[in-house]
Amino acid sequence: MYLGAYDACLFDQPLGDALDVIAGLGLTSAEINSGGFLPPVHLPVEDIRASEDARQGYLEEFSSRGLTLTALNCNGNPLHPDPAFPHRQDLLDSLELAALLGVKRVVTMSGTPGADAGSTNPAWNPLPWWSPFLDVRDHQWEVAVPFWREVQAKAADLDVKVAIEMHPGNIVFNPSTMHRLAEEIGSTHVGAEMDPSHLFWQGIDPVLAVGDLGELVFNAAAKDTRINEAARINGVLDDRFTRVAEGEPGYLAMGGGASLSGWPTDSSWDFVAVGRGHDVAYWTEFLRALAAVDPDMPVNIEHEDAELDQLEGLRFAAQTLIEAERAL
Repeated sequence: MYLGAYDACLFDQPLGDALDVIAGLGLTSAEINSGGFLPPVHLPVEDIRASEDARQGYLEEFSSRGLTLTALNCNGNPLHPDPAFPHRQDLLDSLELAALLGVKRVVTMSGTPGADAGSTNPAWNPLPWWSPFLDVRDHQWEVAVPFWREVQAKAADLDVKVAIEMHPGNIVFNPSTMHRLAEEIGSTHVGAEMDPSHLFWQGIDPVLAVGDLGELVFNAAAKDTRINEAARINGVLDDRFTRVAEGEPGYLAMGGGASLSGWPTDSSWDFVAVGRGHDVAYWTEFLRALAAVDPDMPVNIEHEDAELDQLEGLRFAAQTLIEAERAL
């Protein structure tokens, strides 16, 4: 398999240094951000558009270190109700950039529209137990399906697969919503990125989810989750996030004038490095399930463990994954 890392946690380093870190951990794959929530720090967009020589020179940065550029990452909200919000175009541009580079996967999110045609902000609506919530769900899918049919057609034309991270806050957040989108658009080139971290806290077993989705799984992330004691009191739907003002510690701009919220103290769950929430035996079963779908599946570490610095987290996760692969 291709075991690697997503570059976002190494944005403070030039591309070459970041790739040296990834290769130095014994990994063979890299996933590079191309827009959306985060800027394309390690992707020279205009150079790649301009010339074949630039594209080959860029790919040489990876191959010379024994790495393969397996995916571009454009996580964001391409269904934002504000037509000026940039993530929709970022995703379409990322498909073109991937095709130019010969990269066969673009990772993204399905997006979240507003609650109705007059909304200016997205609204997540995961539990429509009351009929007005069904109205919201119907509107959101009426918005989502035409856009994703457009993406499916463009991706098929470019022969690039779009891997949707099943992320709460989006209309696709679990296997059933992934199946629905794929069926509604007649998908051949839109499927799932299997990021287990968001599934863990929803109570979903990622190994079973891989089996359920099968060939709809195009790409995978390696990111773990720890369920904390506070979940026994507040549950996993914990809304105690806070605003972080620009200039304050933890502030992170996320495109279109939006920013990352502050994480709750005494949180119900936390993202942790691979192996700190689930042991090597679990990750071995996860890799085995992915290999049954595609023996060459890329599995790229996404480091968001706030208790470990960037290198500690990557090193811990890489060691866990490599040990898990050896146990296959």
